[in-house]
Amino acid sequence: MSDFQVGDRVTAEYKTGAYYGEIVELTSSMKAAVRILAVKEHPTQGDLHHPMDPSVPFFHQRRALSFQEIALMPVSTIRPFGGVIPEYPDSLKRALLSQISKLTEMEAWARRSLQELNQLNVEYFGDSN
Repeated sequence: MSDFQVGDRVTAEYKTGAYYGEIVELTSSMKAAVRILAVKEHPTQGDLHHPMDPSVPFFHQRRALSFQEIALMPVSTIRPFGGVIPEYPDSLKRALLSQISKLTEMEAWARRSLQELNQLNVEYFGDSN
């Protein structure tokens, strides 16, 4: 079993999101049931097997786990947490806006990269296509 005990405050990862929570049950040496108290990182959208591919047959919309929802988390993703856990609604908003900001920055980077690559194409090959 792990060094965790029921009632411990932790951070834990579930699929592509990260959460603040409280251990409610140690189900095995591999998993623990964690009650969600706040969102640390909003889950990533899309197909996990084809990351960054918007053309997959089913582009998954992933919602954050809900306040007080209990999820089985791999013990390997659980870490002790001794800080102040934010209020769930505030944490959800911060995590969602952070994810939006990262993607917006990535989109701007991709546009700028395409401009530079298109310019290099012209310089290399005299080709604008």
